[in-house]
Amino acid sequence: MWARRGPLAWALRPLSALYRALAARQRQAYAAGRRPIERPAVPVVVVGNWIVGGAGKTPTLLALLQRLQAWGWRAGVVSRGYGRRSQGVRVAGPGSTADELGDEPLLIHRRSGVPLAVGQDRGEAARALLAAHPDIQILLSDDGLQHHRLARDLSILVFDGRGLGNGWLLPAGPLRQDHTPPPLPGSRAAQLVLYSEGQASTALPGFVAQRRLAGALPLADWWGGPPQPLVPLTELRGRRLLAAAGLARPQAFFEMLRAAGLDIEPLPLPDHFGFEQLPWQGDAELLLTEKDAAKLPPERLARGQRAWVLPLDLQPEPAFDAALLQHLQPLLGPAPNGPTPDRTAGLPPVQGPAATQP
Repeated sequence: MWARRGPLAWALRPLSALYRALAARQRQAYAAGRRPIERPAVPVVVVGNWIVGGAGKTPTLLALLQRLQAWGWRAGVVSRGYGRRSQGVRVAGPGSTADELGDEPLLIHRRSGVPLAVGQDRGEAARALLAAHPDIQILLSDDGLQHHRLARDLSILVFDGRGLGNGWLLPAGPLRQDHTPPPLPGSRAAQLVLYSEGQASTALPGFVAQRRLAGALPLADWWGGPPQPLVPLTELRGRRLLAAAGLARPQAFFEMLRAAGLDIEPLPLPDHFGFEQLPWQGDAELLLTEKDAAKLPPERLARGQRAWVLPLDLQPEPAFDAALLQHLQPLLGPAPNGPTPDRTAGLPPVQGPAATQP
């Protein structure tokens, strides 16, 4: 329905007008000072998308963290922690679970190793994280474009192949916002646009990136600690494989697996599926996204059942790295490891040299 302006979308247009009015009212409350805006002591980069559903936001955030680490800056992440069962603010630690943090924040923390805090109030989460890790130099806000409580210095807008859909606001269309408003007090208007599926899908000028499956890792190794060498996907060809995906768009994951030459039985699951009950029977080998692996400790599997976790990497074009540096260096000073905006190519993939193209 959200891909076109059909009868149902037209019928929902009055509700979109109500959505716009409520969003404008909330924003005006921040602009007028009736709601406080948190301005952390370090720069804030917000990573998010205008459109509902997975657009590649988490792989983008991981790619940004990898670049910040390679350039020598110490980063932290704040997130709402969607789907968690805990309350208040939680700072990630060695024993954190998806119930405490949410599946995507736990994935980000385990994959990158950076400090992370979750809280419905991202300003409060930022304060707690900086108090626990005072060496942090820059904060990344996960999925915070429409969260005005936290001032930002740079916004990264992520789009996939759907672009803007039918161009209408919720619920008549898929958009959370319909334009880039002026910056609120304490924030900057700077933004970069990144297209996560290799080509531009809106009229907004931006940069392209390629998503790929980096390889496979046994579920027990994924939970075991530091990243292990990945198994090339070619080694999984010819096996009986059940691919489970609790994503907003599970079909995209299945298509990538088939493109890698794997013969799979797809098992689409609701987004943020909790795995309270295992949704499969039999002894087929499992293929899981990292988002699902974060909620499935290996001891939950049947004895002898094998499960593979398939990390998803995103590689922006070199021009994006140069643009990112141009925005960050005035805020942070020269990068400790010496990159310059005209010398940013050749960064290693997030999972290191073992990452392989399927």
